[in-house]
Amino acid sequence: MTYPSYDKNITGLLVVDPYNDFISEGGNIWPRIKAVAEANNCVPHMQQVLNAARAAELRVFYAMHHRYRAGDYSSWKYIAPIQRAAWKNKSFEFGTWRGEFRAEFVPEPGDIVASEHWCSSGFANTDLDLQLKKHGIHQLIVIGLIAHTCIEATVRFAAELGYDVTVIKDAVADYSDEMMHAALEFNIPNYASAIVTTEEILAALAPAAVEPTAP
Repeated sequence: MTYPSYDKNITGLLVVDPYNDFISEGGNIWPRIKAVAEANNCVPHMQQVLNAARAAELRVFYAMHHRYRAGDYSSWKYIAPIQRAAWKNKSFEFGTWRGEFRAEFVPEPGDIVASEHWCSSGFANTDLDLQLKKHGIHQLIVIGLIAHTCIEATVRFAAELGYDVTVIKDAVADYSDEMMHAALEFNIPNYASAIVTTEEILAALAPAAVEPTAP
């Protein structure tokens, strides 16, 4: 099988919203995605991809959703339904365990954490595009949550900005199989250059086999 190639000088891993609220037992949103996430081993696959990216010396970027703080949106004239729901549910509440990175995804020195996005796209009203460009990145591998909202919106925006995007389809999750199907089979293929499995991306990132020396 031919895999996409990923030059470490131009390729970055983008991890979207690895909050405890989403992907840890005890998180407020975890029960809603648990069935889908466990069916495709989303969290273990996210860990595998992250570890492989680090081993391949890819720079790691994080696109994190705005964490709930008291007073959010209270003076806003217009609030999108998805923002209203996050506000009502105190999603990723700042200063709490729920609003922290799951332990396996805590950024390491040299990783870049973009400013928090207020709605769904990791690019909209953040410094993510600037950070990627300043580090010479124009090819992205994307993992994280949620497939039909933040992943799809981020991938769409990335394509609009000219990035080449790969989505790891079993390192994302959603609230239902139907939502996953719509995102991965109908919407994201319009914007991502490749949609691959964790196994495929691990093979693509693995060091090239060394040819044996002839006797």
